[in-house]
Amino acid sequence: MSKAIRICEFGGPEVLQWEAVDVPEPGEGEARIRHTAIGLNFIDVYHRTGLYPMELPSGLGREAAGVVEVVGPGVTDIAVGDRVIYSGGPLGSYADARTLDASLLVPIPAPVSDEIAAAVFLKGLTAWYLLHHSYAVKPGDPVLVYAAAGGVGSIATQWAKRLGAIVIGIVGTDEKAKLAKANGCDHVLMADDPELSATVKQLTAGDGVAAVYDSVGKDTFMASLDCLRPHGTMVTYGNSSGAVEPFAPAELAKRGSLYVTRPILEHFIPTRAKLLEAADTLFTFIRNDNPDIRIGQTYALQDAAEAHRDLEGRKTVGSTVLLP
Repeated sequence: MSKAIRICEFGGPEVLQWEAVDVPEPGEGEARIRHTAIGLNFIDVYHRTGLYPMELPSGLGREAAGVVEVVGPGVTDIAVGDRVIYSGGPLGSYADARTLDASLLVPIPAPVSDEIAAAVFLKGLTAWYLLHHSYAVKPGDPVLVYAAAGGVGSIATQWAKRLGAIVIGIVGTDEKAKLAKANGCDHVLMADDPELSATVKQLTAGDGVAAVYDSVGKDTFMASLDCLRPHGTMVTYGNSSGAVEPFAPAELAKRGSLYVTRPILEHFIPTRAKLLEAADTLFTFIRNDNPDIRIGQTYALQDAAEAHRDLEGRKTVGSTVLLP
């Protein structure tokens, strides 16, 4: 009998329950995975609280690395014993084993450990679509990255620098400011700066940035618009402070005909071919550019509630990994 974290109601970390679960044998096109490392992401909080509604009871988590134990009929490109990583499909990665669609599974390259893969895969693919598609960074572009010392932010800042951007990072503490600087941010600002937009304009010779990558949502949305140059792009991709409230499109016009996009990963990897292409781009970046992928903390899977408390309390740095 396997164990998993499940929820029967929406709420705080206390709703996470450690339960015995059955793991079915793989059917057509499926594989059973024994998890070795599980990625913690802020979207897990959105699911737990009901910000992103789902049917209950439910498992939790979208990302995990592990070893293929059994493959079902029709599975040809994944074999027993393969180390794999996935992000997506039905919720339920907070488990020591599970059965899922084999088309979601991506082989982990030999130099990359399971823990690093779980720490970087969803966050790295997020950074990939932000920087290459939501607003495609060009050399010399000034960009603003929120939570620059967090899981996505620390990867995005390093990748943006490799693409030639001038990176302004926003953080919440002095410790995180040092980390953001070490990751290559040209400038680091504090999240509680009451003159944030004015400071950003000053750092960009009065112009503003080409793009803002904002994972905070409600509390920062309008200030983020004020940081953009004319025709700049607001990329709002997270809601750690709550969902962005409705706003008048005229707000975009009076700030210089701005663009706003609210992307999600699934729209950039709609097929297995696109998923493998994106994963290859990410792993090539890791192999060639050797970014600092910081696993700031690990927790036992059964202690997922504690991990959620620390994540929401902004006590975590870099990526967090749950260990079965």
